[in-house]
Amino acid sequence: MDFMNEAIKLAIEASNEGEVPVGAVVVKDGKIVGTGRNRREYGKNALAHAEIEAINNACKNLGGWRLFGCDLYVTLEPCPMCAGAIINSRIENVYFGAYDEKAGSCSSVVNLFSLPYNHKPEVYGGIHEQECSDLLKAFFKKLREKS
Repeated sequence: MDFMNEAIKLAIEASNEGEVPVGAVVVKDGKIVGTGRNRREYGKNALAHAEIEAINNACKNLGGWRLFGCDLYVTLEPCPMCAGAIINSRIENVYFGAYDEKAGSCSSVVNLFSLPYNHKPEVYGGIHEQECSDLLKAFFKKLREKS
């Protein structure tokens, strides 16, 4: 299974609901154990990022806050808040699609995973980058056309 495609499906759902198209899945032993998509507008909540929702969902499904042996697939490079949640939840690998030149905290603006925290996930960027980037560009173009 291509887990980034699953994250892309969630990003499309977010876009269809008027949210910035970001989707995320947490995977353990080849199975999706947590899913999430942006819901900031719907929930009127700055914390409602796709990664936070997917991590929360995985913690509930696995019965603990330590997500040892888990990987995160997300369509956009994580922001500082989400990078912190990734560190704190002990996710092992992060695979992201589009780079975020404004808030990306895995390489674009800063790499929080390179700092001396107690956990350092491995990061792989640019997975299905064009498709993830095109979703974001189309969403913001449509938004500009409405205003």
